Amino acid sequence: MPKAIVVSENGGPEVLTAAEVDITGPGAGALLVRVAAAGVNYIDTYQRGGAYPVPLPFTPGLEGAGTVEAVGDDVTGFAVGDRVAWTHSIGSYAEQAVIPATWAVRVPDGVDDEAAAAALLQGLTAHYLVASTYPVAEGDTILVHAAAGGVGLLLVQLAKARGARVIGTVSTPDKERLARAAGADEVIRYTEQDFVARTRELTGGEGVAAVYDGVGATTFDGSLAVVRRRGVLALFGAASGPVPPVDPQRLNAAGSVFLTRPTLADYLATPQENQWRVDEVFGALLSGALRVEVTGRYPLADARQAHEDLEGRRTTGKLLLIP
Repeated sequence: MPKAIVVSENGGPEVLTAAEVDITGPGAGALLVRVAAAGVNYIDTYQRGGAYPVPLPFTPGLEGAGTVEAVGDDVTGFAVGDRVAWTHSIGSYAEQAVIPATWAVRVPDGVDDEAAAAALLQGLTAHYLVASTYPVAEGDTILVHAAAGGVGLLLVQLAKARGARVIGTVSTPDKERLARAAGADEVIRYTEQDFVARTRELTGGEGVAAVYDGVGATTFDGSLAVVRRRGVLALFGAASGPVPPVDPQRLNAAGSVFLTRPTLADYLATPQENQWRVDEVFGALLSGALRVEVTGRYPLADARQAHEDLEGRRTTGKLLLIP
């Protein structure tokens, strides 16, 4: 039987257990896929810990790529042997996964399985943030927190492609080098500088058009302080913990600022929207406008270590599990 990572109770990384699982087949409307690579993302840790409830037991992993081994009834457009990738479907931390065909996408020639697995969830997140949540325009100045992280590096690149001036925050010299290599115009090491004062200085006191904040509790107050009048604070994650409840009057005082807490599912509301975003991300990969930095590859059985490294802020770029 194929192996998978199973969560039987909510908790820390120690609840990630390797086990043999019984997969009977794809069923109607689904594909059975041999998983080549599965993406590791912060949302997996939220689901594992119970912050985002998922019925127990479950296999984590919302993103992966691999080869179709069987096609269920009522599925058109896919055949055994096709290379596919997916997000929006849980269960990717496994040697085999059953994926709804509605959310599977073909992987184009020129994009390997690892790049496909690495690009989807974080790539689509970066895409909806810069294309839809706050549509970055030529000449905008924006701030990206954790600019050397998986989403951060993609945000920097996509925002630069849209003509933005990008300020990034990082914690170390190595992370600064990664952020600058991705195209960041200015990089603030928040361990050495007050990012609020430095951002205000870099913008002549005006502030930035948008802050993309996946860090949460430790950066929220500062993020709000550097948004320009009628700017946008997009809080898309909580790597440092959730933000406490906010008095809406703070948005008034900050300059009629817009605060949003988006989630990927609402920006992949239909298969058509999903395909549009996927086409743009894969197109950027093929053109060279977007590079995915896979910096951590772990055997499937080492999922616990991957989560510990991610939550310990010891990582940059993208982490993958390789069954």
